[in-house]
Amino acid sequence: MGKALGIRKNDMVQVIAGRDKGKGPFRVLEVEPDKSRLYVEHVNMIKRHTRPNPAKQIRGGILEKEGPIHISNVALVCSDCGPTRFQRREKEGGQKVRVCAKCGKTLDA
Repeated sequence: MGKALGIRKNDMVQVIAGRDKGKGPFRVLEVEPDKSRLYVEHVNMIKRHTRPNPAKQIRGGILEKEGPIHISNVALVCSDCGPTRFQRREKEGGQKVRVCAKCGKTLDA
């Protein structure tokens, strides 16, 4: 079992530290809980040199893609109050939900 990070795929986050500080809100593309890292669209762009492969329709050249960023460098974005911390609370029926620490709005759909 991996760690419970609290940030999931397709969440909206804003970068709060590092080279891309202030960028966002952008969508989370992938989460690696065991490494505490995530991939966020248009953040930490890296260049990858790729050899052409006609069999797989790969053109080759220098491609840009998202690199990993540590989870501590992003903040979850509340639709009402912007980047915020969050808390876990129990709803009726024992289901846990993420709640905005500033306004108390539920962040789970």
